[in-house]
Amino acid sequence: MKYSIILVFFIILGACKNVDSKVISIKEDVTFLSDDKLEGRQTGTKGEQAAADYIANRFKTLGLAPKGTEGYLQKFSFKPKTNPHQVVTYTVKDGDSTITGINIVGFLNNKAENTIVIGAHFDHLGYGAEGSLHRGERAIHNGADDNASGVSVLLNLASKLKNANTNNNYLFIAFSGEEMGLLGSNYFVKNPTIDIKKVNYMINMDMVGRLKADSTLAVYGVGTSPILRQTLKAHNTKFKLIDKESGVGPSDHTSFYNADIPVLHFFTGQHEDYHKPSDDADKLNIEGMELISNYIFNVISDLDNNGKLAFRKTKNESENVPRFKVGLGVIPDYLFDGKGMRIDGISEDKPAQKAGLQKGDIVIKIGDSTIVDMMSYMRALSAFETGQRTKVVVDRNGKQVEAEIEF
Repeated sequence: MKYSIILVFFIILGACKNVDSKVISIKEDVTFLSDDKLEGRQTGTKGEQAAADYIANRFKTLGLAPKGTEGYLQKFSFKPKTNPHQVVTYTVKDGDSTITGINIVGFLNNKAENTIVIGAHFDHLGYGAEGSLHRGERAIHNGADDNASGVSVLLNLASKLKNANTNNNYLFIAFSGEEMGLLGSNYFVKNPTIDIKKVNYMINMDMVGRLKADSTLAVYGVGTSPILRQTLKAHNTKFKLIDKESGVGPSDHTSFYNADIPVLHFFTGQHEDYHKPSDDADKLNIEGMELISNYIFNVISDLDNNGKLAFRKTKNESENVPRFKVGLGVIPDYLFDGKGMRIDGISEDKPAQKAGLQKGDIVIKIGDSTIVDMMSYMRALSAFETGQRTKVVVDRNGKQVEAEIEF
């Protein structure tokens, strides 16, 4: 453990010495951040500290000014929640269970009135913290897509914005504690190192490394300011866009939306390696990440002369999600826009696998309920209890296949 972290620092030092002579690519950043040597970047670990030092050094070489509370770093301590409804207390006095997370904050000062926040979380699940979907032997969860990909695009955007679009300042933040409940972004919003009222809008990138063959890109928060949807469409020449109005979702943009700040959240979709040790850099679409970086840069450029964007409240779509006690044991394709619920991955030893369902199947019926989208899929599941059986019909390559499921 100690040897591996020392080795990481030597690698960081070498990377930083060479940074002036060559541009660090998205591929180089994401490969470093998802290396086994960082041991999954779990919040509060030496691996996360090593990743934080790497990002802080990258900020420095990119010419960003430190804007944390200790140079580039903004540390926060907390005790993990004992139940999902508990509010996290950041100030703690005693106890071995205290964890310290680190946000890394860099500032590009254009002496403008307002500031755009560009963020991505850099923590992950270590050797398999709560939230892991791995059921085998203890293994490092490198989180290449989740979310070394977002941090790497953030660093690429910082390099692009150094000499462009000077009507706003830029605050780049790599957040800690996202996997434990958006803790780093929540802490920053409550303890900002700039005037939070001067934040123009916030861009968040979480899992942007797996752009699929059909180039589907989801963008959440398009309803949080009246101008956002038309701006996104005006610059889209590469993607099949799926836009969502709501500013609320399971990533760090939510913390800023709750502070009445317009947000855009970029996401290329879940996959069967999500929260598993197999989320490695060799499975990333590097060219797709570069396309997303260029697209976000063009959107920022278009908005550069628009002053401070108006904020608009949106409907919280998650409030209408039905509660259910059972599941098929699949990873849904959240970006699928056809009729039904497309399966993007199958979990081992779960009802779907036991029933012979396959990746790519489109669930069109559960019991007596017709499935037309994710909402109807969840509503159908809410009618069942553990131990019950029912029929499931899927569309498999144009043919209807029926299977019996036991929850």
